[in-house]
Amino acid sequence: MKALVVLPTYNEADTIREVISRTLATPDVDVLVVDDGSPDGTGRIADEIASSEPRVSVLHRAEKAGLGPAYVAGFRHGMAREYALLLEMDSDLSHDPSDIGRFIAASSSHDLVIGSRYIPGGAVRNWSKAREALSRAGNFYARALLGFRLTDATGGFRCFRRAVLETIPLERVGSAGYGFQIEMAWRTWTLGFDIAEIPITFTERRAGASKMSQRIVMEALWRVLLFALKFRRRPRERHLRSVVR
Repeated sequence: MKALVVLPTYNEADTIREVISRTLATPDVDVLVVDDGSPDGTGRIADEIASSEPRVSVLHRAEKAGLGPAYVAGFRHGMAREYALLLEMDSDLSHDPSDIGRFIAASSSHDLVIGSRYIPGGAVRNWSKAREALSRAGNFYARALLGFRLTDATGGFRCFRRAVLETIPLERVGSAGYGFQIEMAWRTWTLGFDIAEIPITFTERRAGASKMSQRIVMEALWRVLLFALKFRRRPRERHLRSVVR
């Protein structure tokens, strides 16, 4: 199945060449760089690569508008070109591009595959104890309020089958920061699609600055509460377009 890896970028000039190169090592995988007007030249570097590599495309956005809108723009781009699978992956090499094949393989029997740091075989490298505790607490909060059993609903390495993204009303997805990952998992789950987690090792970025902020954390907290108040739960039957029968 033809797959598109969407790479949202903002000031990732130090890693964008390597992450694209390593991603293209997986056969039948294309790359879309969604650059939010990076002042460090990330978009220009991506354009240079795309000029000689037909498997790479670049979508330029005028300003930094958030992770969620960048991914939604990338998904729309991919669905307009009939990719069967659309993957999310960080552009700072926190996620290992050599794992892409595992996501594609798992997507043959699951509608959404999420890379988890917190199931057996998963790991986090070079994070402080406080940063990991915050991540684990956020996932516990999401599980407790939303009712699903995902260990890593905030994880940003994942693969959607096309049918899921065609069914989710993307125009209603409102999360801009990392709460976007929880919202997309929640919407997938409440529609009756199947979600699986596979173990990954997450390695803290070696260059550039983290995009995490107090504002992003607070947005995720209140949006999860908002979703919980809607009392939407998983239907008893699988969605008719689910790959799982």
